[in-house]
Amino acid sequence: MRLEYFQLIDRIVDLDISARSVRAEAVVPDTSPVFEGHFPGYPLMPGVLLIESMAQTAGWLVIALMRFERMPFLAAVKDAKLRTFVLPGSRLTLSARLLHDGSGYAVAKAAAEIEGKAICDAELTFRVMPFPQSDLRTALVARAAQIGLPTRAPTHG
Repeated sequence: MRLEYFQLIDRIVDLDISARSVRAEAVVPDTSPVFEGHFPGYPLMPGVLLIESMAQTAGWLVIALMRFERMPFLAAVKDAKLRTFVLPGSRLTLSARLLHDGSGYAVAKAAAEIEGKAICDAELTFRVMPFPQSDLRTALVARAAQIGLPTRAPTHG
């Protein structure tokens, strides 16, 4: 996890196209400039970054289902629940399941846990659009390879 670069997913652990689900892992870094202000002397992973971690997990699922032909942009966060604090060094397990896709939108239920204990969850809505630039698609294909997401996932059905 590289907080300063918004690279919040370390690796994809499981991608199930037929179940429209994904599971990922991320380790919160022990040190980060983010923790200097959040909070001095008591560093905590910001809740907004936990939500972003879930959004990135769900986003990778949408990209895989779209076979890198379209890109999801976070549009709404619904019913987000943050249950406890997340400390530096924590190992997050993130999951997402696609509930709906169509009409240019995708909706997913996403969650994060540590050692089987629920940390947060939310329903996330994405606007799904063509990549605005080919360079962005190229960069995401490269990032997908780094985290172990297949760039040529089989079609579902």
